[in-house]
This record gives sequence, C-alpha cells and structure tokens, in this order.
Amino acid sequence: MTSIRAKLARFFGFEEYGTDLKTEILAGVTTFFAMAYILLVNPSMLGKQAGMDLGAVFVATAVSAALGTFLMGVIANYPIALAPGMGLIAYFTYVVVLDMKIPWQTALGAVFISGVIFFILTVTKVRELIINAIPASLKYAVSAGIGLFIAFIGLKNAQIIISSKATFVTINPDIAHKPEILLTLFGLIFTIILMVRKIKGAIFIGMIATAIVGMLTGLVKVPQKIFDVPPSIAPTLFKLDVPGALDLGLATIVFAFLFVDLFDNAGTLVGVANQAGLLKDNKLPRAGKALLTDSIATMSGAMLGTSTVTSYIESSAGVASGGRTGMTSVVTSLCFVMSLFFFPLIETFASVSAITSPALIIVGILMAGSMKKIEWDTFSEAVPAFLTIIMMPLSFSIATGIAIGFIIYPLIQVVAGEWRKVHPIIYVLGVVFVLRFVFLGAI
Repeated sequence: MTSIRAKLARFFGFEEYGTDLKTEILAGVTTFFAMAYILLVNPSMLGKQAGMDLGAVFVATAVSAALGTFLMGVIANYPIALAPGMGLIAYFTYVVVLDMKIPWQTALGAVFISGVIFFILTVTKVRELIINAIPASLKYAVSAGIGLFIAFIGLKNAQIIISSKATFVTINPDIAHKPEILLTLFGLIFTIILMVRKIKGAIFIGMIATAIVGMLTGLVKVPQKIFDVPPSIAPTLFKLDVPGALDLGLATIVFAFLFVDLFDNAGTLVGVANQAGLLKDNKLPRAGKALLTDSIATMSGAMLGTSTVTSYIESSAGVASGGRTGMTSVVTSLCFVMSLFFFPLIETFASVSAITSPALIIVGILMAGSMKKIEWDTFSEAVPAFLTIIMMPLSFSIATGIAIGFIIYPLIQVVAGEWRKVHPIIYVLGVVFVLRFVFLGAI
C-alpha cells in the first residue's frame, strides 16, 4: 500500500503541489457530487425529450464522463472533471433534434465532427489564434446567453412558463394549484438555500431531496430497487451518422457545437486553474494537453451516444476541498464508473421534470453571471453582447445568438471607427453567417 501511495505521489507530484492522497480522494468525491446531477439531467433531456434510449444515454453519460475525466487526470494532471455540457445538451435536444427535426444520429455525427475539428485546431495551435481573435464581450455574452436559454428550458419543462396566444409566453395561471409545479418550486427554493449556505454538491442534494419529497407525496414513483447491472449501451453505441452531418446545411450546427465547447472549455480550465493557483505568468501550463483531452472526450462521447463532453466548472468544488492534481480527476472518474450501478434510481427520477428542472434553472443562473464582465458602459461592446444574449432564449437557439453577435459586432465597430481592433477572422465569420441567413434561412 505504501508503495502504491509513493508511486501515485511521484506520478501526480503531490509534494510539488502541496497535497496528499487523502486530500485528493476527498476532493475527487466532492467534485463528483457537485456535478452528479448530469447523470439525471442528460438522460432526461436526450432520452425523454430527444427520443434516445434513456438507459443507453445514462451509460454513455457516465462512461464518457469517466473516460474524459480520467484522461484529464493522467494526461494533463489537472483536478478538472468532464461530462456532457449542459448548454449543448439543451441545444442538441431542443434546437437540433426537436426544432430542426434532425435525427439524433445525425446530431451525434455533428458532435463528432466538431470534436475532430477541435482536435485539429488544438494540435495545430490554431485554437489559440481563434480564442485571441474573439472579443471578450462576445465570449461572456455567449456564456450568459446559454445560461438564460437553459433557465428558460427549465421553466418551460416545469410548466411554470407556458405559451400564450396574446403574449407568446406567460406564467402558468395555475402555478399555485398544480402539485408538480409546487414540487418544482420546492426543489428550486431548497437548492437555492443550499447554494446560499455554500453547501457542496447543492444541486445534486437538491435533486435527491425533491425526489424524496415527491415519493412521500405520491408525485414520484418509488423505485423498486436501488442497485442493478448497468443497462445496455447498444441502442446508441456507434449510431452516429457522420456522412449525414457533413451536409452543408448542418455546418452552422457543427460550428455551434465547436464554438461553445471551445470557449466553455477554455474558460473553465483557466478559472479552475486560477482558483487552484496553477497558473504561471497568467498562462495555463499543459493547456494543449488539457484541450486535447477535451477533444478526445467529445469524439468518444459522440461514439458512445451523448452530446458534447466538456470541462465542468463544478470542478472548483473539488479544488476548494484541496484538490490540486490529476489524482482528484482519477477519483471523480472512478465515482462515475460506480454510478453505473445506480440506474434504477436514474430511470425513475429522470422522467420527472420537477426533479430536473430546478437544476437547469440554477445552472442557468450561474452561467448568466458572466454578464457582469461585459463592458456595458461601452455601447459598441454592449449592443452585440446584449443581442447575443437575448436572441438565444427568444429564438430558442444558441447558434442564432452566436450568429447575431458575430454579424453585429464587426458592423458596429466599423461605424464606431474601431474597425482596426477587429480581427480579420471576425469579419470572415460575420460574412459567413450573413450568407447562411440569406441562402439557408434561420439557424
């Protein structure tokens, strides 16, 4: 045992980072519980909404998270966990599959292609050029817009917000009389209290508490068993349709998957690394390895049967518990593997919107926090940022919000006489998106 401890200490550099095995294990478990809600939310959205097999999606979620997180630990040596990203799960489900009527197999093909492009961009280091070319205000706006989009979906799924002929959307007039909505509100309020009290794993705990209250009130079916062998992944394994995703009309979808993953991942890596004190000269060591891991995880996830896999900001919970090396990620990965045997719980709870909707709303709130970083006092920065943010929930499309931002930003900078500060890449993307609207219609 001592020999194993010594080998792990040398491999991950415990002494260099001022940590030990016990601390890393605790941090890994903490990270897992902070992001375990994805095991419920992803099967609920891809399985219940997008028409995929719920059991297979659950396995794909757990395995892709375990694989990506393990690779992040052993290759990049970072205490950062990966799993299917919430924003792109919503985009995959509600925009690509439900709104655009694209088969989920083709959507998985688009995710795979975005992973391949991400891999190439990382290896060739073009990724750094693109990241540096995108204005900071648009980066923050995309994150905030996705947050509003996710929160809107949570409110819609819970039937708190419903359609209206007069006003398009409105609050449900029966909100105080529908038990399912009241259960959702309980889950939301309870989770908010946990978040305010800074309880680790608040979102996951909130979901479990909501499920328990639901079972006690008869609104949620009581599982017949807790443990069982994992369901088959065959219904989604290698079912991606790459040739179908190569259609010109799907280019914007591939770009949306790529763009959001690119900046969501980069932002999370920098944010968590900064919290852990791992940045050197304000730069991220081994950034190439970390991003390479993400691209591999995305391609693997698509082959397994889930949407884009990316780094999770919830990793900061593990860092706050002392996690400093890839050992934290290895422990989180093992937790995801063990979760495979809890499918009976997932099968019961994932179909109940009252359990999953509060998580969507809370995550949306957290993502919307990036709005504070936008230069609202500079009108030429505020306008494209605002339109990017507001168009995502109003058009019910992340891609549309991105496109509007990239069209408006260079135009308004030209008018403001600041055209020189706009990178040529932004002009090119702006023209591409205009042509997309003209010849292929809305995204």
